[in-house]
Amino acid sequence: MGAVMILLSLQLLFLFLFYITLFQFRRLHKASGGGPATYPLIGCLISFYKNKHRLLDWYTELLSHATTNTIVVQRLGARRTIVTANPHNVEYILKTNFINFPKGKPFTEILGDFLGQGIFNVDGELWLSQRKLASHEFSTKSLRDFFMQTLEREVCERLLPVLEVLSNENKVVDLQELLGRFSFNVICKFTLGTNRCCLDPSVPTCPLARAFDVAAEVSARRGAAPLFMIWRVKRWLCAGSERLLKEAVGEVKTRVMGLIQERKHKGEEHGVEDLLSRLISAGHEEEVIRDMVISFIMAGRDTTSSAMTWFFWIISQYSHVESKIVEETKGVLDYESLRSLSFLKACLCESMRLFPPVAWDSKHATSDDMLPDGTAVKAGDRVTYFPYGMGRMEALWGKDWFEFRPDRWFEEPHHENEGIMLSEVSPFMFPIFQAGPRVCLGKEMAFVQMKYVVASVLSRFKFTIVSPQKPTFVPLLTAHMAGGLRVLVCKREKVEN
Repeated sequence: MGAVMILLSLQLLFLFLFYITLFQFRRLHKASGGGPATYPLIGCLISFYKNKHRLLDWYTELLSHATTNTIVVQRLGARRTIVTANPHNVEYILKTNFINFPKGKPFTEILGDFLGQGIFNVDGELWLSQRKLASHEFSTKSLRDFFMQTLEREVCERLLPVLEVLSNENKVVDLQELLGRFSFNVICKFTLGTNRCCLDPSVPTCPLARAFDVAAEVSARRGAAPLFMIWRVKRWLCAGSERLLKEAVGEVKTRVMGLIQERKHKGEEHGVEDLLSRLISAGHEEEVIRDMVISFIMAGRDTTSSAMTWFFWIISQYSHVESKIVEETKGVLDYESLRSLSFLKACLCESMRLFPPVAWDSKHATSDDMLPDGTAVKAGDRVTYFPYGMGRMEALWGKDWFEFRPDRWFEEPHHENEGIMLSEVSPFMFPIFQAGPRVCLGKEMAFVQMKYVVASVLSRFKFTIVSPQKPTFVPLLTAHMAGGLRVLVCKREKVEN
């Protein structure tokens, strides 16, 4: 009899614990705003691991089914993460209550080894002082003219001749790598006043570019790790990827510091307009200059090359769009006329809507708050806005969101004598270049660079995609195409004749 009572008591205890766990699960799931399945103690670790190879699409699916396009993710060993594709929330985070949503220590720690105290990895007064300095420099006509001269030279003297050789020899090239080398040269010339990479695909890329690649990839994987303590332990032990990161960061900092000291030793050269010369002339400390330069190289090297890689891939499927771009860009290669290329800009925006160079970006709440859609935010929460998912929300772009339609970026004229104009899309609906006080300083230069490259290349060459399958979008610090984009380069006149 006693054994039966003990058994019955154990069964009742089991049922009690089961229902308590079920109740807690339902409560956590409800609190997650329709987010992933969440359990006591382990959070959404099971769902996270099941979907770790498709995180972007998984989050997008969850957000599309959430009432306000916002979800709450609770991971083991980490603070809550609020992920949103709601423009009202994005505006609140990036502008309305900007002061409560800095990058935060968890973010700056992830990138601290690489970017140090550079503008993209600091908050508060340190950020504000660097922002004011950089904003002033970027607004000067002389720096804009220097950028345009650099761009023209890199395209005409390096990129086009390489494409010419590839077309003559009927060779296949990884366009993503080629554009990466090109963009690296442009940003290095703009910031450091010197080229670093050979564009010939048969020649290995330069050590500085390789070091940037490793540092960016390992730093990005820190942020994506399901358990943050793992990379911290590896860093303490200087093991595995953390050892590679340490070596790569050492390479980057040593080479950039060497260029700074060399420039200071030689003294200011007459007519030099690169960013490094301006920062040295302003009297900043060497480490501040080093971190700022590294930040700007990081921001400028992969974003434009990523955007152009996906652009060339997507327009290869729409010959009528490509023809229209070629027609619009005929004879248009100066700064002011490049700004007027509305159809090309619409195509670039439409491509970046579907394949944004930066898939997501996070801030960390300083104090308790409430987002416009009613989502509660607690101090220390990670708050992520999600450009990749936003470009795929039916609520924002309609039922045809999956289609490549450049015309969605135009609005009908208000008067009979007006032509069709580019519509003013809210930067909080399309936060490709961030928005608010931290909006990208190089936004205009990025569009000019992409337009100039596309206009110059497509007027002379046509790419035939030879990659065997539909490319995979891989989000690191900036997104890239898994396996690259292999193309056959052909001269346009041969194709059209």
